[in-house]
Amino acid sequence: MSQEYKKISMESYDYPLPDERIAKFPLSQRDTSKLLLYKGGTISEDKFNTLPSHLSQSSLLVFNNTRVIQARLHFQKESGASIEIFCLEPRIPADYALSFQSNKECVWDCLVGNSKKWKEGLLTRNVEIDGETVKFSAERVTTGSPQQIRFTWDNPSVTFARLLDAVGELPIPPYLNREAEESDKTTYQTVYSKIEGSVAAPTAGLHFTPQVFASLAESGIETAEVTLHVGAGTFRPVKSDTIGGHDMHTELISVPLEIIEKIAETNRTIIAVGTTSVRTLESLYHIGVALGKDATNPNSLKVSQWQPYDYPSDISRTEAFRNIAEYLKRNNLTHLVTSTQIIIVPGYQFKVVDGIITNFHQPKSTLLLLVSAYIGGGEKWREIYDYALANNFRFLSYGDSSLLMR
Repeated sequence: MSQEYKKISMESYDYPLPDERIAKFPLSQRDTSKLLLYKGGTISEDKFNTLPSHLSQSSLLVFNNTRVIQARLHFQKESGASIEIFCLEPRIPADYALSFQSNKECVWDCLVGNSKKWKEGLLTRNVEIDGETVKFSAERVTTGSPQQIRFTWDNPSVTFARLLDAVGELPIPPYLNREAEESDKTTYQTVYSKIEGSVAAPTAGLHFTPQVFASLAESGIETAEVTLHVGAGTFRPVKSDTIGGHDMHTELISVPLEIIEKIAETNRTIIAVGTTSVRTLESLYHIGVALGKDATNPNSLKVSQWQPYDYPSDISRTEAFRNIAEYLKRNNLTHLVTSTQIIIVPGYQFKVVDGIITNFHQPKSTLLLLVSAYIGGGEKWREIYDYALANNFRFLSYGDSSLLMR
């Protein structure tokens, strides 16, 4: 089944994006950004702070509450060569929370810049924390890409999270073509971010403010939170001629049982805030399908890249989410913690999401394919992007947003 989708040509999802249309910095007031509205094939626009007026009272907004970590670390060799280590995800311990709480050592999958200059040995730097000097070291465990790097330090009162806060840099998107600034530590986080683990922000959420949340509550619109830790792969361009030649990156998801049950029983219109929330919710459906077939198979809890296309199912959203809830209860679990590699391309059948709030994405990207898939494929996405380009919308992470409703 997936073979036909793999033939999708990436040239069909290219468009001219001048550098001046890429927002290098956010607006001073997040919620005054522009909002493109696509409803029933009609395009219009408004300000983001009017969002609640464009949603029905029966809506349920689902947010990704991941928090971006200061994942870029810089070390200098005695020769003077600068080595950059970009932390991707923890290996030992493999749990994010446990790794951040480590007080002696931990191992992470990392990308290493200027790797040829670091053939062997320890990289070490002194870090000042609370008036004390901490000796912080990095050692290569494996080669390849990514590489496993062991971090060690000599003060057990200091956690790895504290070290990242002290010397790490926020990994702002490479297409901004600038260094991270102090202001990015605030502006490149959503106001509701909680669970540390991402190396990129779920940028559709950057437009939300306490005032918008208050307006949503006044309108009777409910909210819920899931977690998907955004990996560096989100910035990896599709270099193959067709999407079938692209290996989708794997990302960790974590969803509380109470949210699983809420979605299972709701009749509300589910609006995903950002493509990461879309990928989380749609992955949950396919996990529920797999659990309904074989709840004892550990592979039932993971979603591979083309699984939704090769093993389609017509069970309801309610049944799929009930399957997950029952699995969690049987195993005395409060959260579903697993991974997804799902790719959403034109022709995908959405099972959970009724609407999407999302920014404007890079040409020839998997995120643009997702948008096209949602609004029905073909050239419909181009109508939206042509309108945005012609009407001074700002693009990419710090840019404006859209509300897409079919």
